Amino acid sequence: MEHSYEINDPRVLKVVAHPLRVRLLGLLRAEGPATASELGRVVGESSGSTSYHLRVLAKYGFIEEDPDRHDARERRWRSRHLYTSWDNVRMAATPEGWEAVRIIQARQVEMLAREMRAFEQSPDPDWLSVAGMSDYLAELPPAGVREFAERVGELVRELITRYAGHPEARHVQLWAAAFPRESRDSEASDTEASDTEEDT
Repeated sequence: MEHSYEINDPRVLKVVAHPLRVRLLGLLRAEGPATASELGRVVGESSGSTSYHLRVLAKYGFIEEDPDRHDARERRWRSRHLYTSWDNVRMAATPEGWEAVRIIQARQVEMLAREMRAFEQSPDPDWLSVAGMSDYLAELPPAGVREFAERVGELVRELITRYAGHPEARHVQLWAAAFPRESRDSEASDTEASDTEEDT
């Protein structure tokens, strides 16, 4: 499996922004090769529906038939890459590209919420002390946020290598996010502007 699929075409990013497709791709990356029927049972869709969306993902290079695990009755699919990446600046150059980025980010938030609910419904005692979320408030320039993202990636790759084959290792979803916050002064100005507009 290749490391990353870098997307330069907004239309291709929009293909994977579809809610079912992005979930199917995530399952193939996390759980390994599967057929349309197997995936359909997981996501609650018919095999016809999942089969269609898998063919679309294959057409645009996200997945491929698994040559190592043939199924005489049904195609078995696998992901071609561990990650999907894109350049926000390049995508934001067109309305279509920026819409695709917004949809993908919304899907990531939905996935985080789904995984969080699943853990809360049946928490594993061995993981209670480490599972969850933390948020930090920092004053940084864009260069600092870029460094944060790069160092997180480096750390994740280092940890994957160090703990490869560890008896307690499980698939773990890790998220990193950074967005600039509006200052209180900006929020107050927005409120004042709204109040003024309502009075006229």
